[in-house]
Amino acid sequence: MIYLTLFYEFFKIGLFAVGGGIATLPFLMDLTDKYDWYTASELTNMIAISESTPGPVGINMATYAGYQAAGIGGAIVATVSLVLPALIIIVIVARFMKKFYDNSTVQAAFYGIRPAVAAAIAFAVWGLCEITLLGKDSTGYHPLWINIVICAAIFGLMQFKKLRKLHPLWWMIAGAVLGIALQL
Repeated sequence: MIYLTLFYEFFKIGLFAVGGGIATLPFLMDLTDKYDWYTASELTNMIAISESTPGPVGINMATYAGYQAAGIGGAIVATVSLVLPALIIIVIVARFMKKFYDNSTVQAAFYGIRPAVAAAIAFAVWGLCEITLLGKDSTGYHPLWINIVICAAIFGLMQFKKLRKLHPLWWMIAGAVLGIALQL
């Protein structure tokens, strides 16, 4: 039964998470309330791992969440079911693309979807900030001032032109080193 639930939930995420892997975050946050597959704090680890491993973020997160829920079989089911809607839609769109490419209604629909995706991503980012910077868990908020200071310092450093050109991996390494040094 867990495999059917995983298939349903991740197929739904794959169908409605328009905008790439980060757009899956609101859906994944919703799953923390519905199921005991992973906690909100484990979701932040899942995002960090997904961002730092090769491959699309959404697929990496589906694989990790599926594994957390039901082992290797769950990882396979979650990954396949996340990709399946996009595959089906791409095949359909490719078949009819020339017919609808210049259609003003289709263009208007895509322009309308953009702000909705941005709002969903902003909502997910706020939820992540609550967990990582403010220490929100099931018992409430526990301010983690050192996390806020690290975030503000790295954000401030990224405003300098020369430092802005650094690869994101260096910023993640700096955060990891600070986390280890400060025993966070």
